[in-house]
Amino acid sequence: MSQRHEMMEQSSTYRELVKRRAILGWSLSALMLVIYFGFILLVAFAKPLLAVPLGSGVTTYGIPVGLAVIASAFILTGIYVRAANSVYDGLVRKLVEEAR
Repeated sequence: MSQRHEMMEQSSTYRELVKRRAILGWSLSALMLVIYFGFILLVAFAKPLLAVPLGSGVTTYGIPVGLAVIASAFILTGIYVRAANSVYDGLVRKLVEEAR
């Protein structure tokens, strides 16, 4: 490893960046797993609940719940992208300045 690389890894800005990205990444991943496996558990153990029709049509509660699972993936991705653009980019710029 180069001396510059080692110096950068020892920077408090670098450690903060790695820590914040890891916390957010793992938190959002855990939340998505809870949502996904929660849906799978509903399908496995609460089929009658998901089969209840909404109103007088043929659409059941399972359809909006399934769509919410898909939408949650997009929302959680948006949260990560927003954090990357607003927080992480600033830390990366600061890190680059420190390395010069």
